[in-house]
Amino acid sequence: MGQSISSPPPPTVMHTSSPPSCPMRDSDMPSTGCPIQHNNSPVAKSSGGCPIDHSSLNTLNPTNQMPNLPQTPIYPQDVPLPTERTMSSIPRVVDGATETETRQTWEYPSPQQFYNALMRKGLDTPAEHVETVVEIHNFLNERAWGEVLKWERRVSQEGDEEPRLARFKGRPGEMSPKARFWMLAGWLLPSRFNTEPPFDRHDWIVRRPRDGREVRYVIDYYSAPSTPNGDPGFALDVRPALDSFESIQQRVAVGMDNVWEELREKGWGKSERGGTQRAGS
Repeated sequence: MGQSISSPPPPTVMHTSSPPSCPMRDSDMPSTGCPIQHNNSPVAKSSGGCPIDHSSLNTLNPTNQMPNLPQTPIYPQDVPLPTERTMSSIPRVVDGATETETRQTWEYPSPQQFYNALMRKGLDTPAEHVETVVEIHNFLNERAWGEVLKWERRVSQEGDEEPRLARFKGRPGEMSPKARFWMLAGWLLPSRFNTEPPFDRHDWIVRRPRDGREVRYVIDYYSAPSTPNGDPGFALDVRPALDSFESIQQRVAVGMDNVWEELREKGWGKSERGGTQRAGS
């Protein structure tokens, strides 16, 4: 993340790199940081010469806080972009659906829609890089959902249906309390902790079909050191928000598990000769 980390990363942080099929491997884009900056606040721009009716983009979808984006090219796009959308593996909540109906998942935006969203926010991104950005965006979301499922398995019961992502919101301008804590740790002990803030934050609302309860998850996205073969690295800190006693219990339990695992890896409780220490020895 800009400097070496000599201590373990925060609990539940997952380090990952781009998949073999990700075009980021052959891209000339920067290898650290987010290739785009998500933002929910549109930037006022002139619509002169633009074929898109910007007034139709003011209505936001309440499930993702994004407008219904068109699939048509937008100025100053100079290369064609695919309009096909990719289905994710993340199940979504469909109001009024019955248990016998087909499982439905979230659908990722097409490269053309993604480009239109960037331009709407005033982020001038070269059109030739957008397909790469979409691949990374989708890859990180899939990994984030995998981390959410790890938390959900800790509280699931036999026979439970899989949890579903009800809605989400990008909050890049709002640093989470945990991210602020690690920034403070980096300021106090720069040789042990990183000083770079997360490049993005999402809040995901997950619904548990058993009782319809909704749980908020906070996801901080960090850049991480590149892998040995040069692939860009990312770190995701995924955890339930401290909105309920159950979530607090989960966070404490996972934190203690990580502490004990670290002590075991360091050989705590063993003598120098490899034998187990006893009281009074």
